[in-house]
Amino acid sequence: MKLGAFSISLNVKDIAVSKEFYSKLGFEPFGGDEAQGWLILRNGETVIGLFGGFLQANTLTFNPGWDQNAQNLDTFDDVRKLQQQLKADGIEFLSEADEDTEGPANFVIVDPDGNPILVDQHR
Repeated sequence: MKLGAFSISLNVKDIAVSKEFYSKLGFEPFGGDEAQGWLILRNGETVIGLFGGFLQANTLTFNPGWDQNAQNLDTFDDVRKLQQQLKADGIEFLSEADEDTEGPANFVIVDPDGNPILVDQHR
């Protein structure tokens, strides 16, 4: 199962304060729009998303079709294929991708400790 790029998406109270804090740890803006309340930060291969009010909880995020630099991969497991495999393994879903579509889609599952996992395909 190829889940793609990994990041942690953090629900932050104040995006400017969080950006300043993580910059002291060596993270630099990589994408997003601070004015819209979201930023993607990188430190080497480590990626953190800061989301002011977009998320209810800190979330593990996987992006099928992308590498850690948000570059398209030549081959990847489509989010709908991943969803079918997980359903066959008995995993329950909070939200599902429409299996009758192609391209961008996502689903959310929750691990045994209550951590949300977003699998979000952008292409």
